[in-house]
Amino acid sequence: MKQHHVRTHTSAENLPRAEQIAWQIAEVATDPVPVDGDVVEMIGNRIIDNAAVAAASLTRRPVASARAQALAHPYQPGATVFGLSAHRRVSPEWAAWANGVAVRELDFHDTFLAAEYSHPGDNIPPVLAVAQHCGLDGAALVRGIATGYEIQVDLVKGMCLHAHKIDHIAHLGPSAAAGIGAALGLSTETVYQAVQQALHVTTTTRQSRKGEISSWKAYAPAFAGKMAVEAVDRVMRGEGAPSPAWEGEDGFIAWMLGGPKAEYIVPLPEKGEAKRAIMDTYTKAHSAEYQSQALIDLARRLRDKISDLSQVEHIVIHTSHHTHYVIGTGANDPQKMDPKASRETLDHSIMYIFAVALEDGAWHHARSYAPERAGRPSTVALWHKISTVEDPVWTRRYHSPDPAEKAFGGRVVVTLKGGRVIEDELAVADAHPLGAHPFGRAEYIAKFRSLAEGVIAPAEQERFLGTVERLAKLTADDLGGLTFQVDPALLGAVRPTGIFDWRARPAPELAVVSA
Repeated sequence: MKQHHVRTHTSAENLPRAEQIAWQIAEVATDPVPVDGDVVEMIGNRIIDNAAVAAASLTRRPVASARAQALAHPYQPGATVFGLSAHRRVSPEWAAWANGVAVRELDFHDTFLAAEYSHPGDNIPPVLAVAQHCGLDGAALVRGIATGYEIQVDLVKGMCLHAHKIDHIAHLGPSAAAGIGAALGLSTETVYQAVQQALHVTTTTRQSRKGEISSWKAYAPAFAGKMAVEAVDRVMRGEGAPSPAWEGEDGFIAWMLGGPKAEYIVPLPEKGEAKRAIMDTYTKAHSAEYQSQALIDLARRLRDKISDLSQVEHIVIHTSHHTHYVIGTGANDPQKMDPKASRETLDHSIMYIFAVALEDGAWHHARSYAPERAGRPSTVALWHKISTVEDPVWTRRYHSPDPAEKAFGGRVVVTLKGGRVIEDELAVADAHPLGAHPFGRAEYIAKFRSLAEGVIAPAEQERFLGTVERLAKLTADDLGGLTFQVDPALLGAVRPTGIFDWRARPAPELAVVSA
């Protein structure tokens, strides 16, 4: 890997293109290095993982709304939408939108955490949608997805966004654009312009993950994917981008990140070096914020050591800066302690998550967030006894470049009435590659079958999994099989309506205004 130093340059310095990070990203994207076999296998795992969590979210309102918007934009050849027949196609940017929301809604797919955090599986919907629409084959799809993962992971390693209250989709827009460009075999010049356009239009604030968290948390990555498709399309037509987008005097670093004096180091593969970043990423066994994964596993273990939860005086979770300030009491969000909070907010409350995991000894993507579950008096009482503190040791381990030391868990101290203290800690989740039960193809398939049960018919499950098994050898015609169809009755006859459906609505009654 080559370490690229990135900082603000004044307009008078006239930074050459070859020295700009956007050009260096584009060079990686357009380097035709073969994709390693284990990377192909992992890409297949993540396609399965995305489909699994999409199946579980199909009937949720945000997913239904996004699907309805996509259906208002039918297109041929177009791209597929989760839940619908593979023959029913929509414009690729809208397929990326609908499928991106379905994948992201439950916060249950893969993750990568470093200087910034991310869900690099969000690259798959836009790259797949473009590949289906443009008649690409499995090899091109694999090349595009490997590139999307590589660029996002490398940006996440080098540039912290959340410290400046910028949402992590600012890394996703450029990575998805790079992945699309790689899949299509575009020129370095085209990808260079597209990644800058994508950065420019996907820079948003972290308020989407703060306070009263709404369904926009699921929409935000899908928006980045949709914008990436549109950015590539515009550039292919000859349009350009604000340049240099990262290093410009009025650019991203100068005004959105650390300012004109800041310098970032972004690692990128050398020419001819394989794109392997997906191998550094990890998925979730539980439908909750990634920093809660190890703590859910730890809660299940602690449950056996605490005979009576009513005897808990208080619980303190010693953890990293990120966990404390984003999903812990360090966030100072009263919504994180509110039984009537949204699912999206509860997903970002380690106090709630730890309490439920302690009581139930398990975690479920739907039942654990149900309003009646959140409002259970014993849960509320336990929940409000839990707090977090930042521990420098766990913060250092969170940011460690050594995979063997890197940790996303914490140490939990339980004080019982009477003064007895129970302590335990867990560095990584059981499902993590270094965890007690790391995920391989069998575990991804098991997760898919579990979430698809009652949603996708068994024969359709087998067809989809069989298609993934042939991933790199799929023809253009085969690529439409990387989706799944469900019984239309499951999706319901009524769907949310908006501007795109306006002509199908009853004529509005106009108020009579007297003179």
